[in-house]
Amino acid sequence: MQKFVKKLTIILMCLFPFSLSVTMGEPQAAGYGWGFKKNTEHKIPDVGKYKEMLDKYGAFYADHSGDKHIYLTFDSGYEEGLTDDILDILKEEDVPATFFVAGHYVDSEPELINRMVEEGHIIGNHSYHHPELTILTKEGMKNELETLEKAVAEVSDQKELKFLRPPKGVFNEQTLQWSYELGYIHIFWSLTHIDWNKTSEGWQHPYEQVMKNIHPGAIILFHTISEDNVEALKHIIPDLREQGYEFKSLDDLVLKHTLPEPILGYE
Repeated sequence: MQKFVKKLTIILMCLFPFSLSVTMGEPQAAGYGWGFKKNTEHKIPDVGKYKEMLDKYGAFYADHSGDKHIYLTFDSGYEEGLTDDILDILKEEDVPATFFVAGHYVDSEPELINRMVEEGHIIGNHSYHHPELTILTKEGMKNELETLEKAVAEVSDQKELKFLRPPKGVFNEQTLQWSYELGYIHIFWSLTHIDWNKTSEGWQHPYEQVMKNIHPGAIILFHTISEDNVEALKHIIPDLREQGYEFKSLDDLVLKHTLPEPILGYE
């Protein structure tokens, strides 16, 4: 019986290596879905018990320094023909951004990845296959992140990825610890709107959501598949600058903070 089980395991590993990296190995605790309590008082939203966990493992969802700095981030799982327009706006306005990309995006849009890097933006890790990281073993998670990093390095001059955004915003203390040990900095967000379903409500909707909920130190999440976001950015950037906000990169954010030892490479 033991020989049969061993043989079956080997066959399954050959046929479904990714599936087994998900289900075998160290057990995972239940995952949390990222969320926070919004406010219209232009203050950083409260995330309750999550804050202590994030601080412990050098993760961020906002800049708590009090500076009127804003960090634009985009999640890119696939392309809808809009990223060039977004990059044009960022270039014209001289605004840095971070693009969290998944494997499909890198494989299908190498020129866009290269353009992002050439124009001074940061590529972040959104995992290769976009699984919930909380169902992976540590080795499975490591493989997801390293495979995506290698894919980006093959099509651009960015050879290392420092920032991680978990797919679907799902995490737990175990994934925070593992990414910390692997040298990654988790980046969540403190301001977003529902823009991933491609339903158009007009550019005024994302514009109003940002202006109503903006606060010093905001990490803003947009998806690159929303036409509304493209037009809204043309208004959001100059209007926030009029209010005294500055757009910064995630590198600037990290340099302002003391990080746990495994990721002190910024010092």
